[in-house]
Amino acid sequence: MAEDSPAPRRSQRERKLAQHFTSVDSALSKGKRKRDDSETEDEGLDERDVHASEDEGDDEDDEPGPKSKRKPRRSKTKSPVKPKGPPPAKKPRAAKQPAPKSDKPAMRRGRKPKNATTGAFNAAEVAKDTKISDDNPLFNAIMNPSAALQSTAEDLLQTLTETPGAAQAELVNLILRACGCNDSVDADEALDYDGVVDALDNFTELLKQDNSPVYPLTSKLPIFKKFRKSLSEFLGRLISSSASLGHLYTTDLMPTLQTWVIAMSSSQIRSFRHTATVVALEVETALCEVAAKVEKEAEVIGRQREGEKKRKANNKGTGAKDKQLEGKAAEVRERRTKVAEYLKEFVDGVFVHRYRDLDPNIRAECVHAIGLWFKKFPAHYLDGSYLRYVGWVLSDSTTQVRLEAVRALIGVYEQTDYIGSLNHFTERFKPRLVEMATSDTELSVRVAVIQVLESMDDNSLLEDEEREKLCLLIYDQEPKIRRAVSGFVKSMWDETAEERLVGRSKSTKNDKARAGVKALAMLLVKWGSVIDRSPGGLDDGEGDSEDTANAQAGRKELTALAVANSTGRVALAVEALWDELEPVSDWEGLLDVLLLDHSATGEDNPQTSHGGRADGTADGSEASVDEAWRLDDVEEGILLEVLVAALQRAKRVAAGGKKGEEETVTNDITRALIKGLPRLFIKHQTDSKRIAAVLLIPQLMNLDLYLEMRMIAGYASLWDDVTKQFLSHSSLPVLTHAVSTILTFLAATSLSNTNSTKILELEDELSSLLRDAVAGRDEIEVTSFSEDEVLSLGALCTRLAVLSGNRDLTAWTEEDEGGKQSSVWDIISAISERGRLGYKEEETMVKQALRFLSFHIIWKAKELPTSAEPSPDEIQYKDKLSAQRESLLEKLTEYAIGTQSNTVESVKREAFQHLLNLHVLFSSSLTVDAEGLPLPTASLPLTLEDEIQYRCAGFVQAEIERYADIYAEHRPREDEESQSERSDDDQADPKEPSKQKRVASESKEPAAVSRSLLEQEYAFIDVMSTFLRAIRAGAIHVRHGATLLAHYGRLGPSFDICSRTIVDVLREEGMVKGNGDLVATVIIQALQEAFTLVLEGVVRDETNAVALAKLLLSCFVIRGSQLSIVRRLDGQYVVQVHSTLLTWITKRIAVYESNKNKNGLRSSITFFRVLLPLLGVIESRDALKIKAHMDQALAQAKLEASPSARLWEPQRAYEKRLSTAMSKDKGEWSHFSF
Repeated sequence: MAEDSPAPRRSQRERKLAQHFTSVDSALSKGKRKRDDSETEDEGLDERDVHASEDEGDDEDDEPGPKSKRKPRRSKTKSPVKPKGPPPAKKPRAAKQPAPKSDKPAMRRGRKPKNATTGAFNAAEVAKDTKISDDNPLFNAIMNPSAALQSTAEDLLQTLTETPGAAQAELVNLILRACGCNDSVDADEALDYDGVVDALDNFTELLKQDNSPVYPLTSKLPIFKKFRKSLSEFLGRLISSSASLGHLYTTDLMPTLQTWVIAMSSSQIRSFRHTATVVALEVETALCEVAAKVEKEAEVIGRQREGEKKRKANNKGTGAKDKQLEGKAAEVRERRTKVAEYLKEFVDGVFVHRYRDLDPNIRAECVHAIGLWFKKFPAHYLDGSYLRYVGWVLSDSTTQVRLEAVRALIGVYEQTDYIGSLNHFTERFKPRLVEMATSDTELSVRVAVIQVLESMDDNSLLEDEEREKLCLLIYDQEPKIRRAVSGFVKSMWDETAEERLVGRSKSTKNDKARAGVKALAMLLVKWGSVIDRSPGGLDDGEGDSEDTANAQAGRKELTALAVANSTGRVALAVEALWDELEPVSDWEGLLDVLLLDHSATGEDNPQTSHGGRADGTADGSEASVDEAWRLDDVEEGILLEVLVAALQRAKRVAAGGKKGEEETVTNDITRALIKGLPRLFIKHQTDSKRIAAVLLIPQLMNLDLYLEMRMIAGYASLWDDVTKQFLSHSSLPVLTHAVSTILTFLAATSLSNTNSTKILELEDELSSLLRDAVAGRDEIEVTSFSEDEVLSLGALCTRLAVLSGNRDLTAWTEEDEGGKQSSVWDIISAISERGRLGYKEEETMVKQALRFLSFHIIWKAKELPTSAEPSPDEIQYKDKLSAQRESLLEKLTEYAIGTQSNTVESVKREAFQHLLNLHVLFSSSLTVDAEGLPLPTASLPLTLEDEIQYRCAGFVQAEIERYADIYAEHRPREDEESQSERSDDDQADPKEPSKQKRVASESKEPAAVSRSLLEQEYAFIDVMSTFLRAIRAGAIHVRHGATLLAHYGRLGPSFDICSRTIVDVLREEGMVKGNGDLVATVIIQALQEAFTLVLEGVVRDETNAVALAKLLLSCFVIRGSQLSIVRRLDGQYVVQVHSTLLTWITKRIAVYESNKNKNGLRSSITFFRVLLPLLGVIESRDALKIKAHMDQALAQAKLEASPSARLWEPQRAYEKRLSTAMSKDKGEWSHFSF
């Protein structure tokens, strides 16, 4: 029978007769894949079925160039047009010929270079490489990148009419080859429907012995790269051609295909199940297109019959055409019924079972396919009975499955004609979609879900509450999410802007623009307040910082640490909405609205709000602001942030544009701000948050324009405005922004005269304020200050600290007018002495005083002489700095780790950080820079005494315990939830219905962390990083790093990242500097302290200690490419670590056993699990020594490890690993046995 099938397919004339079966075949011919033969397609067809090597040589000789490929295409399309007659029907199809031409290279040329040496597809060679038989011409055609699959499909259909059994057997064998199976069926077996299951059992018996059979759909071989695409194309062309030729309805093609595919799709063998599912889904997709055409044909015939009835009623006669239409209608109904049956069979037999398959790839295939069905045949599939399958997999555990489900829904909601049929599905699964958009763990899924929800919103299917949840994502941390949700924000903004103008008969363009700005402010304020009210809600970190600092000292400390990060959530929103909302990119419109007096009404006096600076700008229209765009105080503050962000964005966009565009935009901004900025200062000078935003604006201006426009007085006035805010506010954001602006002024060299004058005025003013504050006080260190005086001095010290952190003030600080008055250094130093008193209300004053003094030392160190023979002035400079440094270090040491003072905790932390920073700066191990030149600080080296180092380590230990208590208060509930979720997952069935909760909880975890914990963590990590920096610089010995390592895994991921720095230092000490004994000592101490926490019940189990051991394993080896060991710590130190720890733990176990402490005994034995990871790179010789030491230690402690007791299972696992390591070099030890 195999010999019968190729014969008719090699007869090209017979195939053309079959093609002439119906007039609609011209539509099929336009999409055919053509042969690469330069003469005719007939020769190409003959060559494809011949597998001899001489035929491959013929193919190489006939290999055409690109031009010769087009010739048969044109002749092929013209030949069927002539006999078929109607030119109007064929001309459009002829015009579409370039489309298939463009598809051809994408299908074939991509793989041709692989066969460049042979010039043709070699089925035998492919069979050898893939281990899949080449006896099936259909499989070979699909594998052949130059095969014409349309011709292949038509040949198969022609064979189906002459030898149906052989043709169907060939099709079944194709599927078997696609499964990676080399068994075959003959015609009788293919048509024996009752024996299909038995046949498949026989086929799969051999495949079961192969644990990982290779099959085309999952193979990584290059030859299979386009197999899936070619298989899909062949099946689509086969179904389409069979429908056009009538074989779909008149032969057993579909019943045979369904019988085999449905049976194979439930196979236990993955290759059969996966391939059969793909075949079924592709056939179903092709049937959808056929069904859609049949439905359209039925509609056309129905309209024709209606028209014929009307004509018959008018003519009052019957015609033959009516009967002809009735016959066509009956024939179409019959075809529609059969296609519907085929569709139902594949859905019920394959899809319903495989969409929840254990294999996520199969689940993803099913969901992707149903998404195609929604598009190709919406009249049938856009129904709740099919949509629910997509809804159910929205909670799938695999990202790809969820993503395919969401992509399927994108196409669903784009079909507006069927929105009415989606209401039930929408109401049922809309909450899950909103949850995915806000909480899914995968970014790609969230972006796709937002696209679905946007389509739903376009059809008014979302509630206001749901829309608000989505709009809150404009503040999301992911840029892609912010951009994706910008469409929702625009929709909400459009509605709000329209509401502002309701009731107006006519609105000008300016009115609409101002109403749009008001609408933007309203929305940003609304969404920001929702975030601020949420549990653990986080804003920029700048809101109401001054007020909350008085209530919570920790909040102010955090602000001091994080204030440098000026990018707030409003700036993120502006970036996302730049191309969507006009008010965001229209900085001129924003400035226009902000310059209006929103506090004035129609009866108010227009001159009250602007004072002397108004100068004609406060006209009547500004005095009476329309209610449609009147802003409240909060909205003005938000819009100021929007304005700053918009100006920054405008400059960045211009910088990426044409040459000179950035300068033009900057000059336009400057000209507008020269007029408007003074009014903004006057308007917002009393509000710290708003004036902080205003102070950022001068940094965006081209200050040289003041000189070009001869407005030096205006520039001086701007200086006065900035210094006024600096001297009148104590908020850290205001002070930081003011100093940044002052530095911007000083960088404008063209205005250096004004800059010099103004900076001297500022320094003189600061000196006067400081001296006036302490005037009449003889002993500042012990005198009493009133509450107002403490606040005033605290604010003044903060200003000095912020300014000195950015500008060298050393000369000004030491100026004493020849001894006539106290210098600033003396005054601030005296103020810092008050830290010994421990007054809580003075902590800000003392901390900022210490910070200012530290900055002074750092600035002076920069100017230390580096010459070998310094001048007398340089020696005097050096001696004075040394005296000042010693004075400051004495205070810092006493405050941080001393015992004679009653220092406040926050002052202790501040002093500790400055103490270590100064020792890092003057470290004796850092004497040259990267270029080998001596550092200025090398002339005044500092070394921390061992006692001081141990006290510093004690301070760090105390800080760890303090933070551990805080951390434990916030974490227990989350730990319990994560444990319950893990247990739920362990019990879940393959469909994993609990994934919805798991995904949600995973992604909501950051929101559950309170703001208080994050602030405490920020301050804690700042202290830890300072300690680590000192270890890294050599100021503190690395052995003290064990204090941090002992708490690895206990205090969160940020702390763990810090701890890894110590491991890097240990690795360098052990394998670069050869200090293995130090490495062993630190590892032993760290593991002992870590497990002591377990024994004392501080932590729940040994999990953290095991994680630490795995981390410390990297101290034993350095790995190169492909995990090869390139350097190893000397084995004696590895043995030392194990031996010392074994001795330690056996003594503890012996104590617990003698005391009959079962809990302690059980916990102590688990220490062997901690030791287990350290055997990962052990050598056999070392393993033998460790094993001998363990046996000796157990014997000395009189302990007997029972070989069957569950209690000693960790020890047995440790011993087994040792035995395995010892047996690695059997040959070596057998040599010694002789």
